[in-house]
Order: sequence, then C-alpha cells, then structure tokens
Amino acid sequence: MAAAVFLPAPGVAATADPKPAAPSLPTHIRGGAWPTSHVQGVTVDTRKGFAYWSFTQMLVKTDLQGNVVGTVEGLTGHLGDIDLNGQDGRVYGSLEYKAEEAFYIAVFDVDRIDRVGMDAETDGIMTAVHLDEVVEDFTADMDGDGVFDGDTADTADHRYGCSGIDGVSFGPGFGEHGGRQKLMVAYGIYSNTSRTDNDHQVVLEYDIGDWQEYERPLTQSAPHRSGPERPDGKYFAYTGNTTYGVQNLQYDPYTKNWIMAVYRGKKEGFPNYSFFTVDATAEPERGEVVGQPEPEAGKLLTLRPDGLHDPATGIRGWEFHGNHGFEALGRGYYYVAEGRPVDDGGVPKSEGEAYLYRWTGKAPTPFERVR
Repeated sequence: MAAAVFLPAPGVAATADPKPAAPSLPTHIRGGAWPTSHVQGVTVDTRKGFAYWSFTQMLVKTDLQGNVVGTVEGLTGHLGDIDLNGQDGRVYGSLEYKAEEAFYIAVFDVDRIDRVGMDAETDGIMTAVHLDEVVEDFTADMDGDGVFDGDTADTADHRYGCSGIDGVSFGPGFGEHGGRQKLMVAYGIYSNTSRTDNDHQVVLEYDIGDWQEYERPLTQSAPHRSGPERPDGKYFAYTGNTTYGVQNLQYDPYTKNWIMAVYRGKKEGFPNYSFFTVDATAEPERGEVVGQPEPEAGKLLTLRPDGLHDPATGIRGWEFHGNHGFEALGRGYYYVAEGRPVDDGGVPKSEGEAYLYRWTGKAPTPFERVR
C-alpha cells in the first residue's frame, strides 16, 4: 500500500497538527490490470473512499488502497473520461458508438457496484442519455458530396473535425461564480493537418436537472436516441489542432481553471502543447470561430494567461501528461492517472494507476509529485 499524506494548502509547510487542513490520501492508487484498452479516466470519491477507473470497455471500482471492489463490463463502445457528480453520487462518462452514429453520457449507479463482472446492460447499473448535437457535427457532410465518409480523419467531413466526445466534468458555467453545477462535454477532434477548421476544442454545456426524463437503459444492439435536442451552451477554445481532442476535462476549484489534457497536435505553425487551462471566471466572448468554411461566430473561451506562450499564435499552454486521467481534489491537489501495457502470464492487459500531485503554477509543468 502506498504511503498516505496529509494535505496542507499548497505553499504551506506540513506540520504535526492533529487536525490537518485536508484528509489524508494515499500518494499512489492502483487501478489493476485488465484485458482492455488503456485507462481513459479516473475519478475519486474521497468522502466514501472509492476510486473509479474507465478502461474503455469497462468501469472499475477500487478502494483508495487499490483493492478491487467491482467492475461493470460488457461495453462494446468506447468509454472515455469519467467524473463523479457530487450531487447525486453517480459517475458520468462519455460513451461512443461511432459505427451506429450514437454518442451518450453513460450514468453509473456506482453505489450498487459490489462485485467483479457486473453487466452494463442486465444488472441495472447503467443508464445513458443520447447527445444529438454530437451526432450532427460528427456526421456533417462538409464537402457536400452527399456521402458521409465515416470514422476517419482523412476527410473534409465532420464539422470542426469532430470525432465524437471524450472529456467530461462537472463545474460552474463558464464565467459564473458558483451556482448550479453544469456537465461539460468536450469533443474528440481528429488529427488532420490539411484543414483549418479543426483548431478549436469544442465544449458542450448541459444542465442535467431534467435528465431523468431522458435516461434509459442502453441496449447496445439497438441503441436508443433519448436525450436533449440541443446543449444549453456551445463553446470554443483556440488551441490548435490536437490528436483526438480533450482526453480529460476537469474543473479545478483551487485555480478556478477548466483543465484540458490532450494528446499533442501535429500541425506546423502551432506550439502543440499537451495541456491547457481555460479561465473559468472569464465570460465567454462572442467572436469568430476562425478557420471555418463559412464565416461563423461562437462563444469563445479564454486560455489562462499563464504557463508557456506562443507569440505567433497567442496560444497559452503547458507540458504535462494528464491525458489518461486527471482528478482535482481541491486545495491544489490532484490525482493523475498513468497507464501501460503489461503481460500477465501471456495475456496482454492494460494497467492503470494514479499518483498524487500538487499545483505549483511553474512553467513548463505546473505540478509536482507528492512523495
């Protein structure tokens, strides 16, 4: 078991105070090794003492010592980033079925996960809400030839280069100070260096207060389309093209940032940072969504004026590896997931683990490991 650490506020020296400023947390949590694709996201319930891990085709529940409590399996789509809703205690995650042109927010009743091998369809653990807006952008016939080219980056199709969805997180509305928590959902963006309309991260905002009317169990052989027709907001962050967009999205109450961890882009002329911070306190400004085939205005997000700066593009960013999972714990502390392939007696598996970090705000990397 990893050592536990008491968490004082960043910049404040640790003391022997019997009443620490934050509860003790392990510096390292193992998520196990599973015969799936790599770990896609992690979220932690520090109050109840559980961690939840997305492994693409399954959700894994462990305690904070890394002991497996249960799994939800049988997913045939792509389960991406996940986040705990502190209001209802459930875990929400992006779930894609590109061949069926269906995109969902999966909702897991994680209190009921109590054994390994629970089934996503038959055990009553998961419901799903369909997102029509994502389908419209994913299937957009941008070249006007009357043919949708499918799940490929090598095409002019897919509005904004949309490859589906990945990053999800709960937090306040952009520019709002407190108030009702919103669910933010970030697009996946294909890596394509030959087009100019895919240089923004796209974030949809949903108020999930009325989502009970949309939630349905998901039969994957006949996916339903129950969900809101439109998001409550649609926003654009100019970062340059990335490889599959925002892998992990997270609201950080300590820095008042919306954090975007990505696989870096490949376009010449851009800094291609791997990590971005959006100023959560800044009101989105209406302006041009540059690079579109036809002039288009949208709600533009403001990158925080910290970290690295590329004078040629004006883009700000950082270098960090939070794309396999990132969880803001408050008071400037975070769990950051890592993953790797392992061989388990001749069976290829993917291993996931999370390490504790603290915010420093230093460039190029604004975090340091807590050891």
